[in-house]
Amino acid sequence: MFLKGKRALVTGSTSGIGLAVARALHAEGAEVVLNGFGDEDEIADLCKELSAAHSGADLTDTGQIETMMDEAGEIDILVNNAGMQHVAPVEEFPVAKWDTILSLNLTAAFHTTRLAVPAMKAKGWGRIVNTASAHSKVASPFKSAYNAAKHGLDGFTKTIALELAEHGVTANCISPGYVWTPLVENQIPDTMKARGMSREQVINDVLLVKQATKKFVQPEEIGALAVFLCRKEAQNVNGANWSVDGGWTAE
Repeated sequence: MFLKGKRALVTGSTSGIGLAVARALHAEGAEVVLNGFGDEDEIADLCKELSAAHSGADLTDTGQIETMMDEAGEIDILVNNAGMQHVAPVEEFPVAKWDTILSLNLTAAFHTTRLAVPAMKAKGWGRIVNTASAHSKVASPFKSAYNAAKHGLDGFTKTIALELAEHGVTANCISPGYVWTPLVENQIPDTMKARGMSREQVINDVLLVKQATKKFVQPEEIGALAVFLCRKEAQNVNGANWSVDGGWTAE
């Protein structure tokens, strides 16, 4: 339990990838702060399971982010994982959706990072892990906002990695391919509409077509990599963008 005494904030952690990361960090002794929405009873059960605090802050609201960070206290491990997706041709892409996706998937990571970094620098230790996507490296049609946000998150991560390198703080991206989570499942109907495909065609010919393994990534795989990035052995792993995509971006 090498993370005993460390406090980790994982955004978007009441389900999916974020929850898997929170569980993996907790298993190594980290004190966990969850963030996200969902059924109140289910969240209460998660807090009990992980001995965790919970913030229901809306990460598209700067004021709520600031309150969350203040209440969370000094953070040693920051995992920016919260995100959302919308699929539509660019000329039909709702402006409000564009603004929300950029705000949640990119700008929120800026705010949590700027607020967490002073304590990390003071301690001479910190880990920032940003959940990007294969779409931080390559693009897909009908996902203009998501592609833009994830490419931006990659660039942001590299920048802060350089800024913090001499302070014992590392920053890295994890870029999954398609992970079977509510985020992926919920975009299937929009993709069916946009491409005129059946559900099975979307899964086989869109979602998994470029993943050479033809398998969805499992959330626990992302959790395991996040734990590795917190280890002493990863102290020189900095500014990297780790693909966990079944070979998608190897092409």
